Amino acid sequence: MKTILILGGGIGGIVSANELRKALPSNHKIILIEKNPIHSFAPSFIWLMTGARKISDIQVKLEKLLLPGIELIISEVNNIDVSNKTIKAGNKIFSFDYLIIALGTELNPESIPGLTSATNTFYTLEGSLKIYEDLSNFKGGSIAVVVCSLPYKCPGAPHEGSLLISDYYRKKGMRDKVTINFYTPESQPMPVAGPELGSAVEDLIKSKNIAFNPIHKLKSVDNENRLLFFENKEPVNYDLLIIIPPHRSPAVLKESALANESGWLPVDINTLESKYDNVFAIGDVTSISIPGRWKKDIPMNLPKAGVFAHSQAETVAKIISDRIAGNNSASKFEGFGYCMIEAGNGESGFAYGNFYGEPNPIIHLSNVKRRWHLGKVLFEKWWLTPIGLKRSFYQYLLKISVKILRIPINI
Repeated sequence: MKTILILGGGIGGIVSANELRKALPSNHKIILIEKNPIHSFAPSFIWLMTGARKISDIQVKLEKLLLPGIELIISEVNNIDVSNKTIKAGNKIFSFDYLIIALGTELNPESIPGLTSATNTFYTLEGSLKIYEDLSNFKGGSIAVVVCSLPYKCPGAPHEGSLLISDYYRKKGMRDKVTINFYTPESQPMPVAGPELGSAVEDLIKSKNIAFNPIHKLKSVDNENRLLFFENKEPVNYDLLIIIPPHRSPAVLKESALANESGWLPVDINTLESKYDNVFAIGDVTSISIPGRWKKDIPMNLPKAGVFAHSQAETVAKIISDRIAGNNSASKFEGFGYCMIEAGNGESGFAYGNFYGEPNPIIHLSNVKRRWHLGKVLFEKWWLTPIGLKRSFYQYLLKISVKILRIPINI
């Protein structure tokens, strides 16, 4: 009997647990440790922000997303001891033969003077609800959407948020009363995807009368006078501030022997295995340097996105099940990913491709269309449907819809 511990109950943790349970005989133990018993679907926070979703629409009990035979421990992970192959969660010690770390990221707004955990952000459920309240009561003026620092998860989300805020006021007949400014320390939207996609997203933002301000790194905020201070820039006024907070790796990872100098967890780009045998990491907690790059003198990392966590989880589950069966595994993560960018008015853009491509990532771009939005809605419904027959029905429906809508992804 082998014991596989999975730390974190987000997309990567859920997928890896279910894939392992399907692949392994029941005598092998699969234990998922997650501090929150309720799973909130983070990609839908932008819809919660504009009132297109209610909390009940995007939440489900975590246990309902897991196959029978997976032991769920609701607890915070306190210590990772890879040398002794033990994990401490709450007051209990768990031993493992295989470990999958899928702890995601933490938000750290307090690292910038003037920002607090109460500052508006659609990167949390509570923050999305607060923004909806503020947008509803806003009578007009300047809205600043600010990417505070790099890296941050879901590279398309800040742009989606700005576009949906614009669409929200268009529907209310107030768009002419609102100025929206987007600020980012990056030189273009999603630079890892290349100049073509970056230009297309920038054009989309500008077409909605949103001012795009690249190379703006936030230094501090004066809340009393509503001023933003950027490095080497003049102060900027705002009436409503919405931020994408600084991200950091979980403290428990930084305190382990696994983290690099930045606090993230480096892994093999294909197997997702760390420098310790049978210890894997997937999703946002990882640091993966991609082979190709658009600028040869600037190293680039794989973006932190749920689509990568999903496919990485499938890869790691196959590798572990092959090893337990005594087989050499040919499974590997090959860097394929996609992103649907909400543009408002029931439409989305779509980009997909190989982020491991050389000499540059190979990214394909589609125009904004209604079918990409429908595909995103279908995936949301499938993901939040409890495991079992009903979910199998949505799986079938999604596969058929993907073919009808001509969405080039594998489900």
